[in-house]
Amino acid sequence: MRTQIVVLGGGTGGTIVANRLRRRFDIDDADIHVVDRDDRHVFQPGLLFVPFGLATIEEIVRPRHSQLHKGIEFHEDEVDTVAVGREEVRLASGKLLPYHVLVVATGARLRPEETDGLTGPGWNERAFTFYTPAGAEALRERLELFDGGRLVVNLVDMPIKCPVAPLEFAFLADWYFRERGLRDRVELAYVTPLGGAFTQPVASDRLGSLLAAKEIELITEFNAGEVDGVNGVLASRDDRQTEFDLLVTVPLHSGAAFVDRSPHLGDSHGFIPTDKQTLRHDSAANIFALGDAADLPTSKAGSVTHFEADVLAGNVVRYLAGEQLERGYDGHANLFVETGHHKALLMDFDYETEPLPGRFPNAAGPLPLLSESRLSHVGNLLLHRLYWHALSAPRRVRV
Repeated sequence: MRTQIVVLGGGTGGTIVANRLRRRFDIDDADIHVVDRDDRHVFQPGLLFVPFGLATIEEIVRPRHSQLHKGIEFHEDEVDTVAVGREEVRLASGKLLPYHVLVVATGARLRPEETDGLTGPGWNERAFTFYTPAGAEALRERLELFDGGRLVVNLVDMPIKCPVAPLEFAFLADWYFRERGLRDRVELAYVTPLGGAFTQPVASDRLGSLLAAKEIELITEFNAGEVDGVNGVLASRDDRQTEFDLLVTVPLHSGAAFVDRSPHLGDSHGFIPTDKQTLRHDSAANIFALGDAADLPTSKAGSVTHFEADVLAGNVVRYLAGEQLERGYDGHANLFVETGHHKALLMDFDYETEPLPGRFPNAAGPLPLLSESRLSHVGNLLLHRLYWHALSAPRRVRV
């Protein structure tokens, strides 16, 4: 019987894993299926640039099926449920996909409706998110007309996709309004539930200093509870308030909806309980997860997914061969932080090591860590150009 491998999700993680597994298995020995609800692969880091007119939606979207290697079957369909015990996936169309191995790479889902008032009056008028193509484009149009007032960037809760993106938005907004000659008429604030600008202390101190240097107010330990889009008020769960003329929010995230409908697949937030080194499901031996869909204690970022894909693809092969899995993923992440003025800052860390200053990729490397530089900005833009190629590249390049 031919081996059946089903990959749920045709984004970064699902595409890389499917392509690498297609190389590892003869087409006569294994069928590989990729399922996603649409055929639009969005380069998600590019969404940050759309509101500032630095990228267009057309430039950052390509068909999902065109990124998959020959011999991979793409199903444009919603996932209804996963029957873990029966080892089959039911699609919304009614089609059943049995599997010997299941890979969950369905990312994270935005839940703006979970914050009281956020999607009520004022949504996409005074309150926006750039985490979707439609939201990023609507925000671009609004920013073009914004000529002064208080702009609040709010992170509702962790975890989120690309945890530095809200900070990047604040930094780029500072630059954007300076370029337009409006910065003295714009009050910028970064509002977060965290105790500082970022999760790890050293990076938090550095990023907090950058916010201060750019005259961006930092409001910490603010757990957003309600949004009044008519009067422009963001209220916390402990009754603190901050006013806004324009709110840029990163809403609550959860796992995919089908996870909630699939017993024994996910946790209470819809993420997949995953061994942090092997990337295998905590209780189902033939289910693996990576990227934003997994509950791993690392950043939900594109670089993480690329690094995970090496280990996961190898462990799928080992599992099917009856071999011991490699405990090979160490939580490695690279995050470029765009800081405006054609500069960026690079962070490099893993499960055991927080972002620290120094050089990358070694002590004599060209890129400074935790320090703004034009070279890091160029490096980030280069990675953006290489993204589509990296989806099918056989090995990772750590940058």
